[in-house]
Amino acid sequence: MSLEIKHISKQFAQDETAILTDINLTIEKGEFVSIVGKSGCGKSTLLNLIAGLEQPTTGEILLNGNRVTKPGADRCVMFQENGLFPWLNVMENVLFGMQMNGVSKTEQMERAAHYLQMVNLWEYREYPIHQISGGMRQRTALARALSMHADVLLMDEPFSALDKQTSNQLREQLQSIWMKTHQTIVFITHSVEEAVYLSDRVVVLSPQVRGIRDVVDISLDRPRHVYDPEFTALRHKLLDEVKGED
Repeated sequence: MSLEIKHISKQFAQDETAILTDINLTIEKGEFVSIVGKSGCGKSTLLNLIAGLEQPTTGEILLNGNRVTKPGADRCVMFQENGLFPWLNVMENVLFGMQMNGVSKTEQMERAAHYLQMVNLWEYREYPIHQISGGMRQRTALARALSMHADVLLMDEPFSALDKQTSNQLREQLQSIWMKTHQTIVFITHSVEEAVYLSDRVVVLSPQVRGIRDVVDISLDRPRHVYDPEFTALRHKLLDEVKGED
């Protein structure tokens, strides 16, 4: 399985300048790839193109050799807003997507139990959404996304609305989950530190070139620790890349 982005450009009708130009990138099965860059560089636009929520002006995106033209069950999107249904409890929210995809009831319950335990929410499975914290809501959304068994999980700044301590806890948990599942993930973030902590590769988008400025390999051993000298060096390298056009 691979996700292939081939010569993608995107220009919105109300803007004469393309936001993305000639993007080429291949993401292999099991990779964790983060996309960073300044505001307005097209990070979320690129994710929306992969999700099939928007269409490219030119170029094509292929997943498993099939052209992406619309949203599909092979791609699951997790946004900054958790998108949970407040009238359902934690378990019911995790089950919802599987119900819509026609997963058998037995399989639904097995997957829901597995992923709620993985995100440490099994004991809270019957709690109404309004009775759990913001971090627990994002963990519920993550369990729901993982339970879909999509080929690619697309995450658009899922921790950015949370306080620093909670976001740090969630990225640590996401690293642990990825080490167990090797789910293919495309992760949008403003945080260079978060990108280095989680990723196999980091793609730096540039608003000046309207495309990819650099792709940085992150070969640090896992689990990673933010105070390791190698981690700090890579974080500074990426910060320099993002700030390079100032």
